[in-house]
Amino acid sequence: MLQKVVICGVDTSGLPLLSGKEQEELMRRLKGGDEAAREKFIVGNMRLVLSLVRRFWAKNANADDVFQAGCVGLIKAIDNFDISVGVKFSTYAVPMILGEIKRYLRDGNSLRVSRSIRDTAYQILKVREKLEVDDEDVTYDKIAKEMNIAVSEVAYALDAISDPVSLYEPVYNKSGDTLLLMDQIFDAKNNDEVWTEKAALYDAIARLEEREKKILFLRYFEGKTQTEISQEVGISQAQVSRLEKTALKQIKSAIC
Repeated sequence: MLQKVVICGVDTSGLPLLSGKEQEELMRRLKGGDEAAREKFIVGNMRLVLSLVRRFWAKNANADDVFQAGCVGLIKAIDNFDISVGVKFSTYAVPMILGEIKRYLRDGNSLRVSRSIRDTAYQILKVREKLEVDDEDVTYDKIAKEMNIAVSEVAYALDAISDPVSLYEPVYNKSGDTLLLMDQIFDAKNNDEVWTEKAALYDAIARLEEREKKILFLRYFEGKTQTEISQEVGISQAQVSRLEKTALKQIKSAIC
C-alpha cells in the first residue's frame, strides 16, 4: 500500500491542491446546484482523504477499498456541510471521513457488532462532537446525561466499535527491546501471591496420608457425599467425616 500511486483509478500523485479562496468559491457554487463545481471540489479534496487513509496502512486492508470509503465520507461531509456556521470545511470533514473508513474496516471485521449497538455508538459520537464545541473535557457522564441513557451503555457502545488489538501488538520499542501489549496486562488469577498459595496447598496435600488424599479427591473433585465415599473406601461415614476434618485442618495449618 505504501508504494501505491493509483488508487481507484485516481493518480494520487497528480491530485490538485485548492487554495482557501478556491474552496470557499466552489463550496458556494456547489451548494447552489453547480455540478461542475461539486466535482471539482471533490477532486480538490481527495488529498485530504489520502492523508487520512495513510493512517490505516497497517490495517492490511485493500488500499482501493479504504480510499473509496474515505471518499464516501468526503461526499457525505460535502452534502451536510453548512457554510453559514463559519467552520473550515476540513475541520468538519475529517471526523466524517475517518468515521466512514473505520466503519468500513469494522464492518469487514470478523467480530460482528449488532446494528443497534453500532447506531447507538454513532449517535454517541455525534453528541460528543457537539459537546466538544463548548467543552473540551467531554466525559461519559456528560454524554449519558445529554442522551438520557446509562453511562454503562455509553461505555459499552463505544467499546463495541473499537478496533480489536492483538495481545502481541508492540507498544514500546527502544534499543531493540520490544514491549508487547500482553506484557502490560495484569492477571489477578495468576500473580505471584496466587502461585505461592497454590504451591503451599500442593505441598500440604502431598503430606497427607493416601487415604486422606483419596477422601478429599472424592469429596471436592468428584463431588461425592460422605456416605458414597464410605462405601467406596470401606469405612464408616463417621470415619470419613473425621478424616476429612483432620485433613482440612492439617492443610489449613500448613498454609497459614
